[in-house]
Formats: sequence, C-alpha cells, structure tokens
Amino acid sequence: MSSIPEIRLKKGKEISLRRRHHWVFSGAIASRGHSLNAGDLVRVVSFKNDFLGLGHFAKGSIMVRIISFEDLEINQEFWDQKLSSAINHRSKIGLLESKETNVFRLVHGEGDGIPGLIIDYYNGTAVMQCHDPALLQYRNSIAKALDSNLGDRLKGVYDKSKDVLPKEFRNGENGFILGEPKTDLVSEHGAKYKIDWEKGQKTGFFIDQRENRALLGEYSKDKKVLNTFCYSGAFSVMSLLAGASEVHSVDISESAIQLTEENFQLNPEIKGNHKSIQADVVKYIREIGDDFDVIVLDPPAFAKNMKARHNAVQAYKRLNLEALKKIKKGGILFTFSCSQVVDKALFRNTIVAAALESKRTIKILHQLSQPADHPVNIYHPETEYLKGLVLYVD
Repeated sequence: MSSIPEIRLKKGKEISLRRRHHWVFSGAIASRGHSLNAGDLVRVVSFKNDFLGLGHFAKGSIMVRIISFEDLEINQEFWDQKLSSAINHRSKIGLLESKETNVFRLVHGEGDGIPGLIIDYYNGTAVMQCHDPALLQYRNSIAKALDSNLGDRLKGVYDKSKDVLPKEFRNGENGFILGEPKTDLVSEHGAKYKIDWEKGQKTGFFIDQRENRALLGEYSKDKKVLNTFCYSGAFSVMSLLAGASEVHSVDISESAIQLTEENFQLNPEIKGNHKSIQADVVKYIREIGDDFDVIVLDPPAFAKNMKARHNAVQAYKRLNLEALKKIKKGGILFTFSCSQVVDKALFRNTIVAAALESKRTIKILHQLSQPADHPVNIYHPETEYLKGLVLYVD
C-alpha cells in the first residue's frame, strides 16, 4: 500500500471519517501530493498519520470520496464483495425473488458504501451510472462482479455514465459492456412498464417512488386523480389499476406523454378513463376546476446545489399553493421533493407556508421517503434525498 499517495488531514478533521462519513472536503486537507490527478486512488491519514480510509481524489469541494475504511487492495475480489453485499441486501428485503416486481435499485451510492455509483436493475438488464469519474476505471470489474453474483438473473450491463459525468470526462459513449438486453418491459407491483434506458431520464425509470405509487393506489378507488410531472405515467397507471374513475396525466415533455400512453397500452386491464395532457404544470393547475379528489405533485429537482435552494423553495411553495387552492374539499394531496439540498424540515416548512396562504384546514396523513432499495447510510445522511407528504385537505 506504500505506493499509494497520501492525503493528510488537518488536526481535528478526522472526526467525520472516524464516524464513517464518505466525503473529505478540501478545507479539511493539510497536505497532499501536487501531482495528483482526478480519479487517483489515495490513502487518507490523520494529522497523527493514522490510516482513515482509501478514496479517490477529485478537484472540487469534495476532494476525496472514501471507497473503503479498510486498508486493502482495490481489485476484483473487492468489487465482488461490494456487489455481493448490495445484492444480498436486495434479497433480504424480498426484491430479488419477487414475482410482482422485477425493477429495483441494486446499488445506491454511499447508501451501499460505493460513493458515486448507481446501478438499477430492469428485469435482467443492469443500468450503471458512474457519477464519480474515478469509477470509470472499474466499470469492467463492476460488470464482472454483477455477472458472478447475479448469474442467470443478469442478461446485460448497460453503462449510461456519459449522461451524468462532467463534460471533460464524456469521452466514451453509453452502451452495453456485458451481454445484451432480452426485454425492455418490467413489472412493478404487477403493473407493466416499458423502460428506455438509452434516452429516458435517470437510468430510465423513477424506481424510488415504487412504494409511494402503491400507497397512492390505496387512495384512488372511485376517485378523479391528477398526476403532474407524470413522465412515464406510473402514478397514473397505479391509480387506475386500483380503481380510479378518471386520471389526467400532465407533463410538458412530448416524449413523456408518448411514454405514458405506451404504458397504458401495456396494462389493458385498466377500466377507468385516462387523459394525457402536454402542458406546463403550474399553468395547467391554475386553470383546472375544483373536481380533482387526488393530486400528485412529483416535480424534478428544483435545486441541485445550495445556490439554487432559495429559488427552489419558492417554486415548491407556488406549486403546492396552486394545488391546495384547487383540490376538492376532502381531497388528498401527494407532494414530493427529490432535491437533496432541501431537507425534510425545510420541505415541510415550505408546505406549511403554502398551507397557511391557502387558508384551508390540512392534516398530514403520511410522511414519505425513499424505499429500502435506496438505503440511507446512517453515517452519511446525504443519502436521504426523497421527501414526501400526504395531506388531507378540507
């Protein structure tokens, strides 16, 4: 291990790593080699030269992402063990053997102890995104580890890293690095969906709303439902399968509306009425009547960094205020934020501000988060990003 360059921390800055947080910020570093390049593996040591972790160097505010708190070799065996642990977790929560659901997250970055790595499983196809450029050098090892751990359950590994990497690292192309797909159809709680991992958002589907979609079904029977920012129409499909009388799916994207329509065709047992609408969501809500029993607000991340947080909070407030004004008396509002920089307390306070301005009587029925295949690392709170409230509006 002596050949691996070292980064020494300032006195007292080792506490977060001793508490197994995965990030080392630039302000915590006392000394480092001047010849380090982005992606280089480094040993992080304390002011007293005690080993703290192995990580990858980057030129930014987060200067090291710790990949191991043990001083060991990063080889194929390392990746085999990492992927084995992540896959075993999904088996323990019943996803790997489920007959109704074959789409779930296999690796959730720091939540699974692998900073920057996302892998989603789509009925045999694993779609990988390396948000940390340092992980690009391990793609083949990761694919091999998936193959050895999943066996017949794996048909192919698709690398979609180009979409999430900084511009200077987008040299390669997205594509299969192992095997090939057998199908682009998946099942979630028995509902069927088509997945476009090549052109779709994220890895192709918003897997993190799986249990929240199921909960929506419990409130949908014989109800008129508005699903905004619908993307794939998954909330709409689940509502109608649960017995909703009518659902409107709204998104500004033409491709999202097309995908929604395709997914409805895949579920012919749907009996209720459905209408797809291409429109700006806020403008659309301002113009609707007050006859929707249930409204779903699941917008994209309004803030991706701290600088954008204030504007994001104002956007969340405006959106929720319009919905609270228009929803039917006795209606149910599902409202979400996936912005990591807007924490649970701030999101809730923003909804409270909108509620006060609406002058309606409102109760919180559920406080929602991400499902168990998107685990929150108890030592790394940043892994908790999805917030949601289910409100009863009188």
